[in-house]
Amino acid sequence: MRAMYICMCNAVTDHDIRRAAADGVHSFAELQARTGCSDCCGCCEQEARSTLSKAVDQVMMTLPIVTA
Repeated sequence: MRAMYICMCNAVTDHDIRRAAADGVHSFAELQARTGCSDCCGCCEQEARSTLSKAVDQVMMTLPIVTA
């Protein structure tokens, strides 16, 4: 699947955001620190937040359920 640029200023793609979520990024502040996403003009913030939220949800769904 082709990558879609979310943050043009810092060349951050949807793949980058999904990879960050898979690596443990769960907050938008963490995403900004790791990728620089939305720290320039901010036009991409809404789409970046949405993409991160969906990616985190996907990661959480794939984690094994542990029962005691």
